[in-house]
Amino acid sequence: MLRRPFVSLLILLFVAVGLSGVVYAQLETGDRGIAPVDSSGTLEVTGIHVDVTSKDAQSARYDGWRIAQRQGFKALWAKTHNRPQAEAPTVPDSTLDGLVASIVVDREQIGPNRYIADLGILFDRARSAELLGMTGQVRRSVPMLLIPVFLTAGTDTTVELRNPWQRAWAEFRTSQSPIDYVRVTGTGIDPLLVNAAQVDRPGRGWWRNVIDLYGAADILVAQVQFHRLYPGGPAYARFIGFHGPDHQPIGTFTISGPAGVSSLAIMRAGVQRMDRLFADALAAGQLVRDPSLNIPEPPPPPEEVIEVAPVQQARPWTYQVQIVSPEVNIYNFAMAHLRTTAGVEQVVPVAINPGGVSYVNVTYRGDLSNLRSALAARGWSVEQNGFVLRMTSSGKAPPPIAPPPQPQPAPPPQPQGTTPPQPQGRPQ
Repeated sequence: MLRRPFVSLLILLFVAVGLSGVVYAQLETGDRGIAPVDSSGTLEVTGIHVDVTSKDAQSARYDGWRIAQRQGFKALWAKTHNRPQAEAPTVPDSTLDGLVASIVVDREQIGPNRYIADLGILFDRARSAELLGMTGQVRRSVPMLLIPVFLTAGTDTTVELRNPWQRAWAEFRTSQSPIDYVRVTGTGIDPLLVNAAQVDRPGRGWWRNVIDLYGAADILVAQVQFHRLYPGGPAYARFIGFHGPDHQPIGTFTISGPAGVSSLAIMRAGVQRMDRLFADALAAGQLVRDPSLNIPEPPPPPEEVIEVAPVQQARPWTYQVQIVSPEVNIYNFAMAHLRTTAGVEQVVPVAINPGGVSYVNVTYRGDLSNLRSALAARGWSVEQNGFVLRMTSSGKAPPPIAPPPQPQPAPPPQPQGTTPPQPQGRPQ
């Protein structure tokens, strides 16, 4: 029988092993995407296979690298001019040594006197441009935010976890591509903003914020569906390219590999073909920015409605007017002038005395001084005493009332086919 201290020790050991496994799993699954390489100043040629034999291993390796430089320059020249490698010029090794920035070893086998390797050559862009005939301007796209979606085992990810698809895009040299890629590193808030779920979001406001944050102007989605028949067996990958916030398909292709092929090798080949797919779409005019990604114009400011205060009409008042009338005609003319004065609403006789002074109540809308001025303008002598007016004719006869304008007679109709007589001018 085991003692209790020993059993407790075993339990603590198992718990510690379990916790360490959990921590290890968190560290393994918590790694984010890979930062992309800076390829703005280099031109890359990959897939150069060399098999060289020499007197020793060092000499074989040196000769193999020299052969890779020559083949790499011819392949780069043929790719730049879209012509066969046989037409590429021959450049001396001393010149190539100054053009090559570095040599990337993908795979190599070194023997006592033999060197077998798959190499990649990085040429300095500034030094090689003149020999390659790249001095002219190259058409490039607007900055494109690239979202690599890796779908396998029913799970799709971008930069939330490290995957071979995102790594292949991070290693891709973009200096020779007409597409101006904006690649994310997977650090910070990248997994929250640029993830697989973001691809299916139609909201334009969210897309505007994302592309503005990364300094892009449009969106490209590179999706791959990777399957393996069994662990370590043949692999199959289907690649699909999409453009814009509405996930518009551009093209698709498939790459398959034999048993034992690494997923990274398939992804690297897929990146090369996907870049050509995007480049062909750019040349065909398919990568047109969606106008809905533009910031909408602000609404026009509301029109200012100026409220005009209503004109306050004067309140009607009733005043007493005294008419000095030596005869009845002066009284009648005075009453006619009062009724036709502007602002007068009502004239009511109170006491009529044609041979003396008559009293009249006048309802007038306005001040009494205005009524006095209006009557004086019509030829009356008017005196004001408080709220009473006294009208007197300045002469023996009442002021005349201006006659209304006489209507002009219409001209007689002219018969058809005749012209009206023209006025005769004075002879010279």
